[in-house]
Amino acid sequence: GGGGAGVVGRGFATWCCHTVPSASRHYHEAVTGAAINRAMFGCLVAGRLVQTDAQQITEDKFVFNLPDYESINHVVVFMLGTIPFPERMGGSVYISYPDQSGMPVWQLLGFITNEKPSAIFKISGLKSGEGSQHPFGAMNIPQTPSVAQIGISVELLEQLAQQTPVANAAVSTVDSFTQFTQKMLDNFYNFATSFAVSQAQMTPNPSEVFIPASVILKWYENFQRRLSQNPMFWKT
Repeated sequence: GGGGAGVVGRGFATWCCHTVPSASRHYHEAVTGAAINRAMFGCLVAGRLVQTDAQQITEDKFVFNLPDYESINHVVVFMLGTIPFPERMGGSVYISYPDQSGMPVWQLLGFITNEKPSAIFKISGLKSGEGSQHPFGAMNIPQTPSVAQIGISVELLEQLAQQTPVANAAVSTVDSFTQFTQKMLDNFYNFATSFAVSQAQMTPNPSEVFIPASVILKWYENFQRRLSQNPMFWKT
């Protein structure tokens, strides 16, 4: 129930302060000297207006409301670009939605940082999941039926690295990119080879440049091989 969530939240805070004292000291130094405020973050759901009016719950905790969350498949959380995270810090992104008894269930979706200032999360498959450890349990955040909440907790990067987001929340852009590239390769190869003719069928034309079909096939096979080994090879 709510008491249990509070205990989890207080336990999380106690763990941060006592188990990692040096990290806690760096954290408080960073937060104290930084201009962390709600103007840092935005939240977007397809077909809805962009939200930039996060509620600042504490100096390092922010919440967006998501009305009618049952109809939402994906949500994008991003930095507005006006204020960066303090050095060595980032944000863990959580979602909270009411369970059958109306109590909030919090789940970790993922992270945003200065190096990765936006992230898209799939939330449509999370509604029946169980809650996870989170830093919002001891806070009095109003929960309304049919309204979910996106929570952003500003934390040290070393603490973010120790946290595990709920499975299937992150949307893989590599898979969709690979599929697009494969389709583009197939389309180009099929289009180019549809004009293939043998040397006997060729009509001499001084203004045309002819490329052997074997060259296109070799490029096609090499590109496929490199793509399967590393979908991002073209960046290097």
